[in-house]
Amino acid sequence: MKELVEVIARTLVDNPEEVKVLETVNDKSVLLELRVAPDDMGKVIGKQGKIAKSIRTLTKAAAAKTGKRVAVEIMR
Repeated sequence: MKELVEVIARTLVDNPEEVKVLETVNDKSVLLELRVAPDDMGKVIGKQGKIAKSIRTLTKAAAAKTGKRVAVEIMR
């Protein structure tokens, strides 16, 4: 799932080298922290948060195969 978020974010932003995804795995959940450059925050979040919601939906679908819950946080 970490790679999925990285690929999606890198295609959206102007500074793909600054995209970093930190993954924290627990027994039943996965936390993904997406960090991008401050100038690229709007591109990753999108108008009214539509792109961020889409990223979260895709990761939840990927996590359903493993039986884990996933949360995506977007940070600077």
